Amino acid sequence: MVIGLDHVSILVADLTKATAFYEGVLQLKRLPRPDLGFDGAWLSLGAGQSLHLMCLPNPDMITGRVAHAGRDRHIALRVVQLEDIKAALTQANISFTHSQSGRNSIFCRDADGNGIEFLA
Repeated sequence: MVIGLDHVSILVADLTKATAFYEGVLQLKRLPRPDLGFDGAWLSLGAGQSLHLMCLPNPDMITGRVAHAGRDRHIALRVVQLEDIKAALTQANISFTHSQSGRNSIFCRDADGNGIEFLA
């Protein structure tokens, strides 16, 4: 019945900060977005998939989460090569951890505490 993933939605507090990370550091391209009555942005993940940033109140705690985002809710993004992402995160002064399962992946958090995994 399920044939694929269309989009993932995450909550962000500040759209300017969020897009600086997702568009600036990760170089995701913005997609057209209808007026939904709240701020947000839709970003292309390729292959018809997208990431929806929603500026809405977040019921989850941002601080006090586990240090390694792999042990928390997270989105996993496939990348061509991990070294490019490591360099971009390092340049933006964003810390990351390596997969604890031995896979070729790293984890970081955005400014809102959302966990992100990058897999090569």
